[in-house]
Amino acid sequence: MHVRRGVAAGLVAGVLLAGCSSTGDARTTGGTAGAAGSTAPGETARDAAGTFPRTVEHDRGSTTVPAVPERVVALDDSLVGAVAGLDVQVVGHTGEPAGLPEVFRLPRTEGSTHVGTLAEPNLEAIAALQPDLIVSASVRHEELYDELSAIAPTVFTATTGPAWKDNVRLVARALGREEAGEQQLADYEERAAAVGADINAAAGRPTISLVRFLSAEDPARLYARASFPGIVLRDAGLARPARQDVDEFAVEVSPEQIDAAAGDRVFYSRYDVDDPAAAGRFTGNGLWRALPATTEVSDERWYTSVGVQGAHLILDDLAAAFGVDPHRA
Repeated sequence: MHVRRGVAAGLVAGVLLAGCSSTGDARTTGGTAGAAGSTAPGETARDAAGTFPRTVEHDRGSTTVPAVPERVVALDDSLVGAVAGLDVQVVGHTGEPAGLPEVFRLPRTEGSTHVGTLAEPNLEAIAALQPDLIVSASVRHEELYDELSAIAPTVFTATTGPAWKDNVRLVARALGREEAGEQQLADYEERAAAVGADINAAAGRPTISLVRFLSAEDPARLYARASFPGIVLRDAGLARPARQDVDEFAVEVSPEQIDAAAGDRVFYSRYDVDDPAAAGRFTGNGLWRALPATTEVSDERWYTSVGVQGAHLILDDLAAAFGVDPHRA
């Protein structure tokens, strides 16, 4: 049974409300103190966390988290990656019943329970997991915020996608893992800069074009600077064609305009790999064939694996395409 507009009285009665969302005065003293960096051997996540209780400001107001979260439900894949990447257990996730995308199958997602689709989370299943924190995004589940907050402390990002770095920081604050979050992002940015520098040196500062084919009825998208892969390219210091070197998400083009994708290297993907027509009406014409160097990449790796884990996969593919050191630790 999916419960979306009001949790049954019996369900709410069984939920511990001590840690629910609050817009009142923050309680900022007491709790467990410690360094918020990476967990050392023999040290638990509780030992390594920051001070609790803590009040976290987020897109839907403020939420008091009474103790170090150890059982988190994440209702978007990118937030699954943010939580598990900070070494905290994800006990519930939405999406496909078959399981999480490969990039988010991390040690801290093992045993995670499917709690409905992204469009329709099952609140009854979420409550049954007895989480001590729920994370989602307003763009995904704004209308469910009150119901989720009745189950456990709930923190919402505004959106997903291009905001992935800020979302990691917000999740890290809720978990008491701020230093670990900042270190994770710093390590990624250092690697991106190193890979990009090697590509620029080896290939003479090439312009990198991003093309994504959706369905047979849709225009192609040229992804710009404000997209997930566009941010990775920017962090790597890689140049973009003028049409894509704008602070936008994407530019749409028809088959007759696909020459706008021109760049020294064109990386393209197919959202629907089972529909050859989705890309065929673009790649089958002379304008596409005239493009200099085209490389097909995984749509899941470049476009839906939004987060630190996916960003590293894009860097892997870029390093392999240009034959440079991947700078993997």
